[in-house]
This record gives sequence, structure tokens and C-alpha cells, in this order.
Amino acid sequence: MARAQGLDLVEVAPNARPPVAKMLDYGRFKYEQSKREREGRRRQKGASLHQVKMRPNIGKHDMEAKARTAARLLRNGDKVKISIMFRGREITHRDIGQERIYEMLETLEQNEVPTVIEKPISTEGRFMSVIVAEDKPKAKAMADARAAAAAEAGEAAG
Repeated sequence: MARAQGLDLVEVAPNARPPVAKMLDYGRFKYEQSKREREGRRRQKGASLHQVKMRPNIGKHDMEAKARTAARLLRNGDKVKISIMFRGREITHRDIGQERIYEMLETLEQNEVPTVIEKPISTEGRFMSVIVAEDKPKAKAMADARAAAAAEAGEAAG
């Protein structure tokens, strides 16, 4: 019957009792199945990891610029790897590297980007790094508080 119509007999659920088979064009079926998989992969948005590199003797303004970049990436839902790159004998002053990382995290908090540490500070070769992501519940609470304050200020003015 399937051959007469130019279709294939495809077993859809082999584990079912009785097994289920469909009459369909197998080439078209495979094409539509791969198309659905591609569409599903495209819609799946995994948080990508971006890196912000700096040196232990970074200046204040440069640190703020790097923090703004990290804040933008975190707000977009990406994870950020904050790395301190040591050169030469700087590696003996790891405490300074840790201070810079904590300064960066404080600057992010001041820019109203709450963070959660996903991977604690670790040293790999001449790099000291930490991986952070946006703390979504805390960010939502901050946004709600800002909206409430704005509404209250609007009522007081009106």
C-alpha cells in the first residue's frame, strides 16, 4: 500500500506494544527532523564566557573602564572571567592580584550589577582568575527597589 503511493513505511515507536509505523516520505521526514533540531539549537541560548584581562598595576580609570565592559556583558546574561596577568617578578605579589579582583567585584556592585562567583579565585600559570555571573534574584530585587523609589519620588513631586 505504501509503495503504491510512493511512500515509505517508517517505524516510529518500536518499543510500543504493538509497534507503531507510519506511511510517509522518509527523505522529507529526515529533513524536517534535522530542521527542527537546528531550530532548537538556535533558540537555545547558552551563557557564553567572556574574558576581561588586566594587570596588577592597572590604573583607577582603566579599572573602571574594564568594570563597565564586564557590567555590560553580565547584564547581557554572559559569564565573565576576570583575569589578572602577571609579568616577570609580579607573580611573587599574588596578594596584589587578589586585591585587584576584589576591587573589580566591588566596582561591579557599585555599578548596580550584583554578581555571584561561579569559580573561585585560582591561579593558572601566570594568570589569576575568577569566573562571575550576574546574580539574577538580587538584580531583580535592585530593579524593583529602583522602580519603587522612582514611583515614590513621582508621587512626592505630584
